[in-house]
Amino acid sequence: MSEQQPEGQPEQARLTHVDARGAARMVDVSGKPVTARSASARGRVLLSPAAVAALRDGEVPKGDALAVARIAGLQAAKLTPTLVPLAHPVAVHAAVVELEVVDDGVEIAATVRTADRTGIEMEALTCVTVAALALVDMVKAVDKHARITDVRVTAKSGGRSGDWVEPGEAPA
Repeated sequence: MSEQQPEGQPEQARLTHVDARGAARMVDVSGKPVTARSASARGRVLLSPAAVAALRDGEVPKGDALAVARIAGLQAAKLTPTLVPLAHPVAVHAAVVELEVVDDGVEIAATVRTADRTGIEMEALTCVTVAALALVDMVKAVDKHARITDVRVTAKSGGRSGDWVEPGEAPA
């Protein structure tokens, strides 16, 4: 099976995760150098005033929702290739998950680090998303309308494409 890209496409338009027939494939990163890499992501869980009050007062019926969400995010970062079909298994060498209760819900931020051959953005996104899912699960008795929103990569460093930071964010 050929690993070449379809002919006639400009170099920038070629997709690395599809073969010449357009079938999805895992990119071969075996020839890439191992480099230090990091990625940061953010997201929000919008909550009712009652749910915010329950979080602030430590009165969520299921227990410490923020601690459960933090641990869920850390675990998810390590399980990303199981959940995202074309994500490479990379060693997660460090992960930090921060949850901040704000007036309209919870802000979630994560930074994940590795020394590997490919980026770690999917791990950072999965970390934030699963932390948000766990938080929703923990507060659903208080707020059945909790909403996960604004999940995005905010910074990355390392690798061939170099560093990138969303305007207004801190480097990864």
